Amino acid sequence: MPLVNNKVGNDHTVSTDKALVHGKALVDSLIKVVACYRHLASCVGGCTDSLKLRDELRQTREKAQKLAVAICHHLTSHLRNKCLPEKQRKEMELLWVAFSSSLELLHVDMCKVFNIGDLFCLANSGNLVQTGLQEGGSEVAARALSLPDLNQVQSQIPPADLESQEHATMEQEITKIDLMMDDMEMKVNVLRWMVEPHVGQYAEPQSSTNSASLALLSVDEEQPGHRPLCQRNHIFVLLLLLAVVLVAATLSICVVLFS
Repeated sequence: MPLVNNKVGNDHTVSTDKALVHGKALVDSLIKVVACYRHLASCVGGCTDSLKLRDELRQTREKAQKLAVAICHHLTSHLRNKCLPEKQRKEMELLWVAFSSSLELLHVDMCKVFNIGDLFCLANSGNLVQTGLQEGGSEVAARALSLPDLNQVQSQIPPADLESQEHATMEQEITKIDLMMDDMEMKVNVLRWMVEPHVGQYAEPQSSTNSASLALLSVDEEQPGHRPLCQRNHIFVLLLLLAVVLVAATLSICVVLFS
């Protein structure tokens, strides 16, 4: 009887599960930070745009890039492992799709901030769009960055040349994100349309309206006494045709008899 080292197998399974949990935590953090960056990016060029907002965007963007580098290294090392169990591989692929989608959203928002920030200069505040919004992005950024108060870690008065520095820095960071996405596709070949979602955190919610409609239709079909309106119309047309045929036959008989 062959000997099986269950301890080694169990240790490998436990380490894989820990890696999966760690990957989910990283992806969740990235999703929150990207959502925060999108919220702050919607204020660029508006009446709430300021050096403080640009500083919050910078900190949020840096946090997102650090998470992206860590997630890319974590998921790449596991997805390239041919000994990874099938169940864990599917979970990792699902995380990979969520990660790559979040990274693309971050790239789109960074390009948006770069272009709009170039059009609306903070030095000329008269050109800012009066959207009617008020400030309040600091609390959102602090929650996304897991900080008690964002004002405690940032300078009270941002540097005056922050806008020009951000313009040059963002151009480099956008290029890095482009290279990262290209490198991801070269290292890991995960086709998004082949990844099947399951009931869980990243699965699409099922529509209860469709299920209720199907249930009502099945109930209507099972009731023998209930007839749809279209069937009643068909019966009425058949009776009308039968009456026409009987009248025509009667007239033809009368013509034969009296001729």
